[in-house]
Amino acid sequence: MADLAPKGFPGIAAGARHVEQAGLDSVSVSDFIMGNGAPALEATVALSAAAAVTTRVDLRFSLLVLPLRNIAWTAAQIGTLQHLSGNRVILGVGSGGAPGTPFWQAVGAAAEGRNTRLVRSLELLPGLLAGEETTLPDGTALTLAPAVPVPPVLVGGNSDNAIRRAARHADGWLPSVVSPATVARGVAKLREAAEEAGRPAPSTTVWLHAGLGDEESVRSARAAFEKSLVDMYGLSPEEAPLVPIGGSPKEAAERFAAYAEAGADHLDLLVDGGDWERQVELIAEARALL
Repeated sequence: MADLAPKGFPGIAAGARHVEQAGLDSVSVSDFIMGNGAPALEATVALSAAAAVTTRVDLRFSLLVLPLRNIAWTAAQIGTLQHLSGNRVILGVGSGGAPGTPFWQAVGAAAEGRNTRLVRSLELLPGLLAGEETTLPDGTALTLAPAVPVPPVLVGGNSDNAIRRAARHADGWLPSVVSPATVARGVAKLREAAEEAGRPAPSTTVWLHAGLGDEESVRSARAAFEKSLVDMYGLSPEEAPLVPIGGSPKEAAERFAAYAEAGADHLDLLVDGGDWERQVELIAEARALL
């Protein structure tokens, strides 16, 4: 959530209830605390607030930056949320989150070696959550209780290395701000890597921006986002307009279908522009057309 007070956003609790009442599948929170004054909420606490007022929707980390965190403490937090929510956690993880920013420095997390730490955390986390005695890198033997079902784990990132990590260590791949064509290429690589690892092909969830309708705030947010895709992500001016979801619910449904045809199993949408509650309703209308 780039802005803690987007137009019409009623807060975490009321927003989560609205998503559930609209018939959508999940609420999600990103783990991007910069420490430079930019607004951000700690993801586990935010999802706990959502869990307390909902009964059905999944509680999705999109994504949790594991190399920033102590794995024992993280396992305790995730296990607690899984236990209290009735096993509704979807755990997206990654190694990004702006390493080198003041928050990383303040918690003593080095940017170097973060992918290695991510893989090690992925290896340790299932046993910790399942209540198994687990030996940590420093030699400590740790058993957490109560044991909980290990939530589905999705590895974020668009690179070939991220795809290989998802294929070897996770239940899903979580690319972000990519076109259907890029998803199709990534899914092919994912299936090949999973076959080489002797594992089932992971699912694919695509994280995208969405702003439906034609009001000025939606148009301006879309234009700014498309520019950032070219300037920051290196997309071509031709490909950038193919990434954000917009238009009418019918047009958005067609975009949803294009991602599904490319191999996406789920879409994780960040509302960008317009009235937040109305955007949720429009997204639900689009989904109902599939």
